[in-house]
Amino acid sequence: MSRYKPYPAYKESGVAWLGRVPAHWKVVRMRYAATLNPPVRNNLLEAPEQEVSFLAMESIGEDGSLNLEHSRPVADVRNGYSYFEDGDVAFAKVTPCFENGKGALMRGLRRAAGFGTTELTVLRPKPAVADASYINYIVQDSSFRAFGAGAMTGAGGLKRVPDEFTRNFLVSLPDLNEQRAIANQLDRETARIDALIEKKTRFIELLREKRQALITHAVTKGLDPDAKMKDSGVEWLGKVPEQWVAMRVAAMYREVVRPGESDLPVLSISIHSGISDDELSAGERDRKVSLIEDREKYKRVCPGDLAYNMMRAWQGGFGAVAVDGLVSPAYVVAEPKIEIVTEYIELLLRTPMAVEEMRRFSRGIADFRMRLYWEAFRDVVLLSPPIEEQRAIVDRVKQEGARIDALAKKTELSITLLTERRSALITAAVTGQIDLRESA
Repeated sequence: MSRYKPYPAYKESGVAWLGRVPAHWKVVRMRYAATLNPPVRNNLLEAPEQEVSFLAMESIGEDGSLNLEHSRPVADVRNGYSYFEDGDVAFAKVTPCFENGKGALMRGLRRAAGFGTTELTVLRPKPAVADASYINYIVQDSSFRAFGAGAMTGAGGLKRVPDEFTRNFLVSLPDLNEQRAIANQLDRETARIDALIEKKTRFIELLREKRQALITHAVTKGLDPDAKMKDSGVEWLGKVPEQWVAMRVAAMYREVVRPGESDLPVLSISIHSGISDDELSAGERDRKVSLIEDREKYKRVCPGDLAYNMMRAWQGGFGAVAVDGLVSPAYVVAEPKIEIVTEYIELLLRTPMAVEEMRRFSRGIADFRMRLYWEAFRDVVLLSPPIEEQRAIVDRVKQEGARIDALAKKTELSITLLTERRSALITAAVTGQIDLRESA
């Protein structure tokens, strides 16, 4: 923000957190600038059959976007819902939606009006005092969000920002023309930043797709582009390298139930990255293994084992075991019957086709109740390349995956910096730390 200059003259605002503000600005409570939760306009009440926009919480984005696909008759929503009109500013007052920035300047509403979730606070800027876009940026300001979060009342997930906090929140206001100039410049700058964030976010998505494509090709087609191929005889596998063998899981692994031991770590498991060589975190351990005797109820795993959660296998709840440890009794543990690299099998099982195959073998009436029993999983057909090729595939995937992950992490960091810049720009503009008049 070094390209922006400060105002030529400042004065003390009399507000500790706000500090000095431009000499010609006023500091007022929000209720001076906007009306909270205004009433429904009469022409809607007189024709309750009219359809107006309806916004559930999920229809309001954290980026200020609105999904205006839904509408309802006024008669159905006039009571028990929040009301707003085009030009109003609304923000989610309930945790965590408030902290996450859900809110928007209302535009494009059907009949210029709408109703929605009761978890909204609606601000209607007073036309002679405040510009709607400027007020919208004030409620996006990190100071408003931080103080609002601190003022919340209630318990747990039902904490809300009280209306009294919003009414009495101190805002710094220039005249209307200057408010509009600031808001217009913020529109341009935030749009530019948002476009960069969107572009970088899409780049990360492409990196993830590339990573998965790399894994899928390596574990089903191998690393040699000139390898002779043959029909695997298995529909989801298609053609595979000539020397690879398709075989049932039962030919590769046997189920084992080893008793737990109190001195072994309970291993951390993620549906995204499998079984870690690390002990559960302190919080997880307190929640899952409160007594030392509990460890003896867990199943012991050894390096080279394949373990999977019966309920979450098709979601990624499985992994190759690298160290001696324990896993939950909800896991099936299988040890190799032949020489095989279980890390390769894990990579194969994480391909989209294999996930669908595990889902097909699972039993249950709904996704969250589906279970993959060993008796079914043992009949799933997988691939067994020559052992040296399995090791080479795992090594290549690790190398390329690490390179892609590093690039994704670097891009994620740049998104974080852009997001912080966006927030800092808004704060600086609506508190008068920078002068946007010449930039407008």
